[in-house]
Amino acid sequence: MPLPSDDQIVQISKDLLAALHAAAGSEHRGYRPAHAKGFMLHGTFTPSAEAKSLSSAPHFSQSSTPILARFSNSTGLPQIPDGDPNANPRGIAIRFNLGGRTHTDVIGHSTPYFPTRTGAEFLELLKAIGSSGPGVPSPSPAEVFLGLHPAALAFVTAPKPAPTSFACEHYFGVTALKFLNAESKATYFRYRILPVAGVETMEDAAAKEKSPNFLHEELTTRVADGPVSFKLMAQLAEEGDVTDDATVRWPESRSVVELGVVKLEGMETNSDKEQRHIIFDPIPRVQGIEPSEDPLLDVRAAVYLMSGKERRAAA
Repeated sequence: MPLPSDDQIVQISKDLLAALHAAAGSEHRGYRPAHAKGFMLHGTFTPSAEAKSLSSAPHFSQSSTPILARFSNSTGLPQIPDGDPNANPRGIAIRFNLGGRTHTDVIGHSTPYFPTRTGAEFLELLKAIGSSGPGVPSPSPAEVFLGLHPAALAFVTAPKPAPTSFACEHYFGVTALKFLNAESKATYFRYRILPVAGVETMEDAAAKEKSPNFLHEELTTRVADGPVSFKLMAQLAEEGDVTDDATVRWPESRSVVELGVVKLEGMETNSDKEQRHIIFDPIPRVQGIEPSEDPLLDVRAAVYLMSGKERRAAA
């Protein structure tokens, strides 16, 4: 997982990491600067019959693949209560261990799009929010930014109810990727991770009355009673659909195909240690799945790598 070769992307990524750290506070440097609070589970992935017709990726053709999964809350605050509205959107990351040192990841969150198209715009948004504290006259820098960027305003104002369980939340890969099958046919797609138990949310007031760690506690109990399953899906783009802008959703009329079942079978024993070590990668880096031209991919990968190196150094 190398850094991008573009010096400008690397610099923007460094600035983003610094801005995220500033928002969370320097005392949390040993944690992820976004989605700091989380925990990990282990399990298996079993592909559908249709998956290998779309992609030659190894985990779509072998009978099953061992996986690790991480659920998380938003913000860089590792102690944020699960019922805090700022803990939304929730995150998921799934690592498919393909043997040896080979792996690929799926990363998503519970809002099906991103507030900005580029890393530079996201940095501008973070700086605007950081300059818009109490006492700042209106229009604040954040209000000005949102007024000029409708996609960011839509993201900020979108309903984000708390789930009753991480097992009852849906998750979306916001950046498009590209399948390549054995005949080299390309298909652009976005991941969706759908709970077999169904989506179930609660009002903010009810969430605030819960234990600060109720989502972790609930899932620990749930998985002890049996596996927690999700369907890994792919929404397929059609001709003319935008594939390089994570702020743009595709119509719900687009085909959604099942790629397989993610079955989470137990909590990771050394979850805290594993979370500090593992560096998820939004770029697939595996045969049969390629990145799109979405400019967020390189920036996100660079931020994840820089943050991961910081966590490992702090461990």
